[in-house]
Amino acid sequence: MTAAYLVRGEVKHVRLRPTRHSFVYPVFAVRLRLSALQQASNAFFGVDRWRLMSVRTRDYGRRDGSPLLPWIREQLSGAGLPSNGEVWLQTFPRLFGYAFNPVSFWYCHDAAGALIAVLAEVNNTFGEHHAYLLANHDGAPIRNQSVLTCRKVLHVSPFCRVEGHYRFRLDERPERMVMRIDYHDDLGLLLHTRISGQVIPLNALSALQALVRQPLLSIGIISRIHGQALRLWLKKVPFYTKPSPPVSPLSHGKEIR
Repeated sequence: MTAAYLVRGEVKHVRLRPTRHSFVYPVFAVRLRLSALQQASNAFFGVDRWRLMSVRTRDYGRRDGSPLLPWIREQLSGAGLPSNGEVWLQTFPRLFGYAFNPVSFWYCHDAAGALIAVLAEVNNTFGEHHAYLLANHDGAPIRNQSVLTCRKVLHVSPFCRVEGHYRFRLDERPERMVMRIDYHDDLGLLLHTRISGQVIPLNALSALQALVRQPLLSIGIISRIHGQALRLWLKKVPFYTKPSPPVSPLSHGKEIR
């Protein structure tokens, strides 16, 4: 089984209220099989080692550099979900040692290979993070177009209150992925985000091609976040003060229906 993939695609974001605001940016991410992390490395990509493109395990899970697979299996078991299958982490890699990940996705399967949970690990620009464990309420496998919900608890944007909920819908194909995230506040649908891309094996050649095409991806992500915030401010979209971060680092989507 392949140890790692490269996802080449785009992020599309649309805000509906109080004024319409949208953008589309090209991006790329890596998708890594946690049971084979050390097999994912090549001349240009590495896990917990210096490469032009890299992933550091201390950026995820417990954030102490400890193995990621035991941690996610512990979260799955605690939620009453199967924890004996493969887990894949999709995330923006570090480029030249730097990265900012608005959201990383952990795709969690059972022993038979069925997708049974997705962990959405969210980071904000204030250094805070929270993980949302998403699964069907009855524990059934997640199918394409299944709707997975969770209550919003982490402050992400100063132009949105910490209220309402997210709705996630994925569409997984052998060579293409799509993740749709709709944010609903107390007035209804406010934001729509779509992350999509072509999925290809991650090797030295594909890693080098990604680096050549977007060498400033990491810097671009954080600069574009602040640039879009400036545009919203100029459009006079209401600005909200950041509340305290959530007490727990993880919440379950089954907490709301």
